[in-house]
Amino acid sequence: MNLSTTRSRWTSADVPDQRGRTAVITGANTGLGFEASKVLAQHGATVVLASRNLHKAADAAARISAVAPGANLSTLQLDLASLASVRRAAEQFRADHPRIDLLINNAGGIMPRYIRTEDGFELTLATNHLGPFALTGLVLDRVLAVPGSRIVTVSSIGHRRGTINFDDLHYQRGYRPSTAYFQSKLANLMFTYELQRRLAAAGAPTIAVAAHPGNARTEFGRELNPLIRVGMSPRLRMLTWWLMQSPQMGALSTVRAAVDPDARGGDYYGPPGRAQFTGYPTRVESTARSHDTQAQRRLWRNPSG
Repeated sequence: MNLSTTRSRWTSADVPDQRGRTAVITGANTGLGFEASKVLAQHGATVVLASRNLHKAADAAARISAVAPGANLSTLQLDLASLASVRRAAEQFRADHPRIDLLINNAGGIMPRYIRTEDGFELTLATNHLGPFALTGLVLDRVLAVPGSRIVTVSSIGHRRGTINFDDLHYQRGYRPSTAYFQSKLANLMFTYELQRRLAAAGAPTIAVAAHPGNARTEFGRELNPLIRVGMSPRLRMLTWWLMQSPQMGALSTVRAAVDPDARGGDYYGPPGRAQFTGYPTRVESTARSHDTQAQRRLWRNPSG
């Protein structure tokens, strides 16, 4: 079912004035995170670009400044696969900023082989779910202090193929990259819905919202096999226009989730249509599995398995 609002083409021109608001965006140095950061900065937001690599984050800030002169930008070193890095980043942010209007959990990835982090977690789950879960908790008071604040988590249409393997969350047996990725993207949605339920129960001024970019041409597939990388190449856009869209278009779902005045807690934004591959963002539905409240609570209580 298509839950689109009456506006059929929501674009960056629909972004309200963001002056006076502070947005923290993970994975902001490239792809969807970069494009979302640029749009928010162009509309006046103070944007904190969080990235594993500070040099790349600084370069991204410079590129944004070139198209948004006078933009208020800063960088933050953050490796979501390391809980120590997440704690350091949260402490640094708390020292530098008194508030967060928008926390956008955008960074993510897919690992072609099984890798365990320094904390003993499977790398895809650590980066896509556990790191954002920890970061959100560590800065939540800064978000709750702001009326109208939002926590936006970026999922994927791949969540449709995901299941939460509670018996082996870290796939120590039979690791497959796609299976681990789909699980993590389902976890993103379940986290959002459970967080929203808890925020509402507490009467908090903050809402939790999710988004997905459809199929966007970004560096996301750089770790995957050559055939997939070729399919994602901008050079083939004349052939794959129906399947893939630009990172600018893909990022609009995240931006709409972050700033649309009509957004409600628990909303999920993405391209329209049955496949949800491409198009301007609307409200969309996620799978019944993502709305399993018992599984949501179980994952929340024990997110690392």
